[in-house]
Amino acid sequence: MAFIKEESVDVKIEETFTVKLEDLQEQTDLIEENEENKEEEHHVKIEEKTHLQTDGVLKRRDKNRFTCTQCGKSLASKSKRKIHMMIHTGEKPFTCTQCAKSFNQSSHLIQHMRIHTGEKPYACTQCGKSFNCSTNLNQHIRIHTGEKPFTCTQCGKSFIQSSNLNLHMRIHTGEKPFTCTQCGKSFSQSSHLNLHMRIHTGEKPFTCTICGKSINCSSHRNHHMRIHTGAKPFTCTQCGKSFSKSSSLNKHVEGTHRHIAVVNTS
Repeated sequence: MAFIKEESVDVKIEETFTVKLEDLQEQTDLIEENEENKEEEHHVKIEEKTHLQTDGVLKRRDKNRFTCTQCGKSLASKSKRKIHMMIHTGEKPFTCTQCAKSFNQSSHLIQHMRIHTGEKPYACTQCGKSFNCSTNLNQHIRIHTGEKPFTCTQCGKSFIQSSNLNLHMRIHTGEKPFTCTQCGKSFSQSSHLNLHMRIHTGEKPFTCTICGKSINCSSHRNHHMRIHTGAKPFTCTQCGKSFSKSSSLNKHVEGTHRHIAVVNTS
């Protein structure tokens, strides 16, 4: 009987010890869970604070921007909005004293004045060529670097200037926004329309310095000058024959070396 009682006491002690261990483990788990919850709440508060701060910055930024009442465009400053508004009003308060051409910004007038003064303060470090504005220099630099950042989405052809890409896109769209008021013929470029108008006006502003002949465009004058100089800058890569016009070279290649092109491509 004493042995049974002793065993019963041991069992009770073991059960009590086990229960205490379980209670201790449960308390430890609760403490860890509580710490995790606190840490999670801390991160949530930080995220909420960051979001509120960012939202506040964006609201202040929007509040500080100036909106055009005509088109809704948002500008960074009151002065920039004032300049922008001149697009809608047509106001051009800055006038050239030499030719009376007007501009909506003083910086544009200053740049324009260099046409009259001949000033070219922006020089290429590669070849020394100078320009009257920094944008023209930046475009010129791409000739040396080979950079062509403006790419046609239709055919993949790339260009140095965005304006050249815009002109190129009209090949795909067929757009010809410049129309002759005399005969209704349309052109993709204003320069082509201006050249065409000389057919109607009879204007021939380019004169040959050798024989005095007047010509309606500079490229035709250059072609004409080669009659006097004998220059033939366009050379065939197949036979070495030279021509005064690129069109003459193209005709030569098409007629004389066409079979070579066919063989090379087959």
